[in-house]
Amino acid sequence: MSYKDILVHVDDSDKIGGPIETALQLAKQHDAHVTGLYVLYRPDIPAYVQAQISVEVIERQVRQAVEDADMALAEFEKQASAEGLFHDKILEEGACEEVLRTRARCTDLLVVGQNDPDKSQYHGDNSLPDRLVLSVGRPVLIVPYAGTYPVVGKNVFVAWDGSRPAARALNDALPILKKAEKVTILSINPPGNGNGETMDEAPGAEICLHLARHGIKAKADHVISDDIGGADMLLSRAADGGADLIVMGAYGHARWREVVLGGFTQHMLAHMTVPVLMSN
Repeated sequence: MSYKDILVHVDDSDKIGGPIETALQLAKQHDAHVTGLYVLYRPDIPAYVQAQISVEVIERQVRQAVEDADMALAEFEKQASAEGLFHDKILEEGACEEVLRTRARCTDLLVVGQNDPDKSQYHGDNSLPDRLVLSVGRPVLIVPYAGTYPVVGKNVFVAWDGSRPAARALNDALPILKKAEKVTILSINPPGNGNGETMDEAPGAEICLHLARHGIKAKADHVISDDIGGADMLLSRAADGGADLIVMGAYGHARWREVVLGGFTQHMLAHMTVPVLMSN
């Protein structure tokens, strides 16, 4: 099992590294084809506003947007060619979430950037990549907007609570875990730890056995804390352990007709300090 088809969201950010560098390095590790996708968003301008703006101004803005997209994709091609990777590029107009979701479903892995509140890499949709994680049906690797992460997957922390999303994420991360030098299965406040109960076995022991059957040597660990939130505890332990990747299930729940993320997932998306691979 390996990633053979990776999709990365390309934007016009001038940041060195980021999702593109991470996606290219993963493609090298897995001998994968990598596709750079730029989503061209054209805002729906009300007629009464258009009437106050000249046609020339609107056309100039459109041309500039296309030029920015072409430059960003050209830089992606340059980097991919320098790495000797099979690659292609796509420029598609539409709503960012819809385009990314549709394209990603025909790939093994989607790589995107964490939402930067000071920029608009998602072209008017600041709720991404949050909703993508719950809707795309593929693992999503989110790269923090701060810092560079050329190496991902050598030292991996897996958040494990035995839930369906956690199992899904772990399975989706198997190609990375097989190549990792160190894998830690971390259970945070596992059942049977704070009320005088005893646990039947070490948390994560069974999933470590499963990974061993895949040739993956993993260490089970757990932490108990009432003073710090689970997401902060995960980030703290990952930092202390020198992790370069966190793997976790994305937790959501229905609220009326809208699917929203649980607090743990939202906190991780907002405060991640290393790349995070999420599945739902």
